Amino acid sequence: MLIEADNAKKLRANFSGSDLLYVPKVHWALCTQEVLTTERIYGTPVGDIEKLKADGVNLKKLAEDGVIIFFTQAFKHNFFHADMHPGNIFVGKNDNYIGVDFGIMGVLDESDKDFLVAMLLAFFNQDYRGVAQAYVDAGWTGEIDVQAFERAIGRICAPMFEKSLDEISFGQVLMDLMAEAKNFDITVQPQLLLLDKTLLNIEGLGRQLYPKLDLWATAKPFLEDLVKEKYSMKKTFEKLQEKAPKLLKEIPELPGLLFNALKKIERMKDINGLYDKQTKTIVGQLKDNANRQTSAIFAGALVILAGVLAVNTSWVGSGISAVVALVFWVKAR
Repeated sequence: MLIEADNAKKLRANFSGSDLLYVPKVHWALCTQEVLTTERIYGTPVGDIEKLKADGVNLKKLAEDGVIIFFTQAFKHNFFHADMHPGNIFVGKNDNYIGVDFGIMGVLDESDKDFLVAMLLAFFNQDYRGVAQAYVDAGWTGEIDVQAFERAIGRICAPMFEKSLDEISFGQVLMDLMAEAKNFDITVQPQLLLLDKTLLNIEGLGRQLYPKLDLWATAKPFLEDLVKEKYSMKKTFEKLQEKAPKLLKEIPELPGLLFNALKKIERMKDINGLYDKQTKTIVGQLKDNANRQTSAIFAGALVILAGVLAVNTSWVGSGISAVVALVFWVKAR
C-alpha cells in the first residue's frame, strides 16, 4: 500500500494547481504496508450520466478534458494512471475529474514517447510508410520487409478513414497495429500495451459521456505542440546544458586517444617494411587529420559551452567562447 500511496503523491504533485484532475491527499501517518489512508472525496461517479446531466455538467467538455488528462499524463509527465475505468473516476463540484485507486501506474521513457508521437501523427496523416518507419526506428526488431509492413498497416488503417473521426476507435487501431507488428517479429514493449488499455478505457468513457467525441481533434494539437516544444531552440539549449558537463569532461580525452593511436602506427614502421615513402605519407596525413580533428573537437566543445553560458545569460563568457570556437573551427578546415 505504501507504493500506491507514493503513486498518489506523485500524481497529485503532477496535477498541483490544475483544474482538470484532483488527486486526494495521502495521510502518511495513517498508512502502513497493508493500509492506505487518503482524504475523503465528494463527487458524482462519472458513469452516472443522468445525475451529471441534472447537475448541468457540460458533458462534451468533460469528455474532452478526459482526453487531455490522459495525454498530459502520458506525454508530459511520463507517468499515467493505468486503471482509469469509471469506478475509479468521479466528477467534483467544479466539474473537474477526481481520481482514486493508484495501484496500477504506467511509465514511459523518452524513446517510448518519440515512437508514439511519430506513429500517431503519421497515422492520422495517412502516412503508412511513416507508421512502419516509426516501429523500425524504435529498434524493436532486426531486418524486416518495411514495404510489406507498410502494406499490412495500410490494410488495417485505410478502412478506418472511410468512417468519420468520431467513429474511429483510436485504442482499437493501436491494438490492431501492435498485433500486426508481432507478425513481423517486432516486440512491442509492455508499457505501451498498458498505455493502449488505458486509452481504450478513456475513449470508451469519453464516448459514453459524449458519443460524438472526436478524440483526434483534441489530441492532434496536443501532439503537434509536443513536437514543436521538443525541437525548439529552448529545449535544445536545455539538453546542451544538461549534457555539457559530461561532454566537456570526456572531450579532452579524445585528442590523447588519437595521438596514442598514431604513436602505435608509427611503431609499426619497424614491422613488414613500413619504412617506405608511401607509409610515411600516410602517417603524415594521419597526423594532419588528427590535428584537424582535435581543433574540430575543441571547436564543438566551445560551441556547447557558449550555448550553456547563453542559457544562463552569461553573455560575455558566451561571446568569448563563440569567438575562440570560431578560431579552432578555422584551424580544423
